[in-house]
Amino acid sequence: MAEVYDAIGIGYRDYRTPDPRIQALITEALADTGSVLNVGAGTGSYEPLDRPTIAVEPSSVMIEQRSAGLNPVVRAYAEALPFADNSFDTTLALLTVHHWPDRLAGLAELRRVASRSVVIFTHDGFTDNFWLMEYFPEILGVDDRIMPTHAEFEAAFSCYEEVRVPVPADCSDGFMAAYWRRPERYLEQGVRNAISSFSMIERVEEGLTRLRDDLESGSWQARYGDVLDKESCDLGYKLVIAHP
Repeated sequence: MAEVYDAIGIGYRDYRTPDPRIQALITEALADTGSVLNVGAGTGSYEPLDRPTIAVEPSSVMIEQRSAGLNPVVRAYAEALPFADNSFDTTLALLTVHHWPDRLAGLAELRRVASRSVVIFTHDGFTDNFWLMEYFPEILGVDDRIMPTHAEFEAAFSCYEEVRVPVPADCSDGFMAAYWRRPERYLEQGVRNAISSFSMIERVEEGLTRLRDDLESGSWQARYGDVLDKESCDLGYKLVIAHP
């Protein structure tokens, strides 16, 4: 996936600003843990700055977008972390596991180098209950291939819990479902460039044309306007908190 983000990651940080409500849930999951290894760290979203932390990221394009003052970063892959067993109290992996070529190997590495806990921000995979899938149904197939499953977490960890992460209506972190109440934002090229799934499907223009037409005609509002009254929505995002 380093190659993918080397290609599409330019300008990523402009659209992926950490949302404070999601940040609070991640901070709560870290609790009073000490040292942290942030795996698949990208540009550093949600990375703790209040405790000793090292970031791991394979993409040079993403590393170059990390702000000055962030934690030290090592260029490496999740499946082969260059650290000894139990080197950190906690390993952190935020919206990254679905990008790993070998998810089980990466999860095993998270467990190996953590002495206390593993905290993962991930997604169950979309269903056709999310209106965006009407316009880009290919994403459902992508999710089936790449999203980590309950079986994989059960294989990797003897004990873990899940915490649901609702998506605020004004979510500042532009991941796939961030604009569930702002459908017009998906028409922006920069927004789509910061969402990797759009680079994995073929019929993007067809979906954009349908969405644009439906917004202009009022058809989208007629079918999905009820979401405009919601302040947050559960769209499958969650924290997995495991104890090695």
